[in-house]
Amino acid sequence: MNEYDSHPLILATEQFAKLPGIGLKTAQRLAYFILNSTNEEVEEFTEGILQARRSVKICKCCQNFSSGDICAICSDERRDSRVICVVEAPKDVTAFERSGGFNGVYHVLHGLLSPMDGIGPQQLKIKELMSRLTDCEEVIMATNPTVEGEATAVYLSRMIKPMGIKVTRLAYGLPAGSTLEYADDVTLQRALENRNEL
Repeated sequence: MNEYDSHPLILATEQFAKLPGIGLKTAQRLAYFILNSTNEEVEEFTEGILQARRSVKICKCCQNFSSGDICAICSDERRDSRVICVVEAPKDVTAFERSGGFNGVYHVLHGLLSPMDGIGPQQLKIKELMSRLTDCEEVIMATNPTVEGEATAVYLSRMIKPMGIKVTRLAYGLPAGSTLEYADDVTLQRALENRNEL
């Protein structure tokens, strides 16, 4: 932004720049789009966002975003409720559902353990997960392969295994269509560790 930009443009740009993944140039493009729109279009846009925010609920079972008290996945009797996939955020549920390869249910933690950021077990939906495990046969740890994701998976695994429940971790390795020469050392090591028999 430069010193000659108008104050309304700067204010709008600053708001869009708060969104994750939006850099300054994209924020400025979005601000120009909004400022060039009619009042009715802007009101429709903001009302849509406000309506979504007001109506979203947290599923009482899996802690995912929902429009009702129980989400569509938890209330679907065709899903295998004995297999629970533990994820960090609601967006992870969307990613798994898009892949179409999982027929169990989910549990959303709404974060990962991160003592440096003041996030401990009390800030996550761990108590809610533990209360769901009475009829569970397997818990899949599907947290990201980061320090926080690994720490959270290990912490939960130590709590769940003594209950006699199978705890698994997502396999990590080479993505489909990739080339070995461009893979980093950790990815190659994980690919070797998680290799499958042909």
